[in-house]
Amino acid sequence: MARPLRIASLLIALILLAALAGESRTAGTLEQIRKRGVLLWGSDAEGGAPYVFPDPRQPSRLIGFEVDLARAIAREMGVEARQVQNAWDSLIPALERGDFDIALNGLEITAERKRSILFSAPYYLYTQQLAVRKGDGRIRDVKDLPGKRVGTLSGSVAHDILRKIPGVETRVYTGQAEPYEDLAIGRIDAVLMDSPIAAFYAKPNPALQYAGPPEGEGEYGIALRRGDEELKAAIDEILRTLYRTGELRSLYEKWGLWNAGQEKVKDRLEAGPGTADLEDSRKAPLYTFFPTLLKGAGITVGVSVVAMAIAVALGLVLTLLRLYGPRWTGALATAYIEFYRGTPLLVQLYILYYGLPNIGITLSPLAAAFLGLGMCYAAYEAELYRAGINAVQTGQTEAALSLGMSRNQALRWVVLPQALRVATPGITNDFIALFKDSSLVSVIAMVELTKTYNILAATTLRFFELGLVVALLYFAMSYPLSLMARRLEERLKGHKG
Repeated sequence: MARPLRIASLLIALILLAALAGESRTAGTLEQIRKRGVLLWGSDAEGGAPYVFPDPRQPSRLIGFEVDLARAIAREMGVEARQVQNAWDSLIPALERGDFDIALNGLEITAERKRSILFSAPYYLYTQQLAVRKGDGRIRDVKDLPGKRVGTLSGSVAHDILRKIPGVETRVYTGQAEPYEDLAIGRIDAVLMDSPIAAFYAKPNPALQYAGPPEGEGEYGIALRRGDEELKAAIDEILRTLYRTGELRSLYEKWGLWNAGQEKVKDRLEAGPGTADLEDSRKAPLYTFFPTLLKGAGITVGVSVVAMAIAVALGLVLTLLRLYGPRWTGALATAYIEFYRGTPLLVQLYILYYGLPNIGITLSPLAAAFLGLGMCYAAYEAELYRAGINAVQTGQTEAALSLGMSRNQALRWVVLPQALRVATPGITNDFIALFKDSSLVSVIAMVELTKTYNILAATTLRFFELGLVVALLYFAMSYPLSLMARRLEERLKGHKG
């Protein structure tokens, strides 16, 4: 009886500890911040200026108008501010999970987000600003966008606006600088983003110009977890103090963001966060998102199939050059294989899409996706072919030569068919891996399945439901290939037997 009693006592103690921990957390995040002496604020330094970004003169140090704002808020609380890095489109789930105390990163106050989290009173009023290439008279305002390629940020209000304009080919980016770079070199026709971003990237660029007046008006707010009303009240009061003392205006003037519209912030600070007129996509049936997800899945399949075809063909060429070509071609092929196997695919895609324009070579997102994935996986296919060729007994080649075949004929009709039979299961497995790695092409403005999921989830906050659907779609695409690889392996074993 003693052991069961000890176990029961231990369970009761654990339950009490969990209850106390939950009670201390709900007792007040503000109190925890003061005890800790640090305000943890979540943001994405990769997003770019002028919000939060590395100081070019000292990359280990973050600067930006929201860095200054976070420090001012923490100072008024009597604590220090500490930034917690997190991807922008998952800031809200990370906040709800408890990774940081607040999220401060150009978060637009929308009706969708307010259903899940609290927002402080607004601290900045933004508009949407359209930018085009210098001298481009085709686009004067957003009414001229149908039929044009327009870049914007994933999950932003500007993205919602573009989706509602028929005939616009929207290019979605994860960073703020890349759309303007693509605009300057002619990959896209226009960029629509929040006015602070346009002021920092488009206005100073001599190759770009604003098109039309600012569109719409929205509010940035600091995101907090539900239940943190005490912290919200404290932050709202701090924001009102910063506005009354003029510190908030000085901060915005420092970053070139002050405009007449910010005079309205005073009234908004007194009234609290506003609401945006957005559809309630939380209540929409899940099947309403299927067409968009299936379109993303179609792009994933298309990119993967073409990229794998390039990988299979290029990998064979690399293997033949390495094993049967002159010494210098063998050295080049070996260097290619080792380079692509030893560097991340993500870096390769960045170099291919964003780096090559610096030397005068500009690729479309689709071409960069095909070549990036294909050239990377060619290195792995080359190693599979080499292993397959080495698995063919040298006697096979000698027998072919003794029958009067040339070396090329022996390779073509005797060695390669057997080598490909050995390599095929591995190639099929690589195809499955490529399906999943195709999600990386979202960094070069390709909206495939994973990127489609990120956009929809960031907009609707239905991460779990949509995530399950996307996982099932990937499974449906890759499982038949898994079965094929298994059958090929079994047939290969039977052939050997």
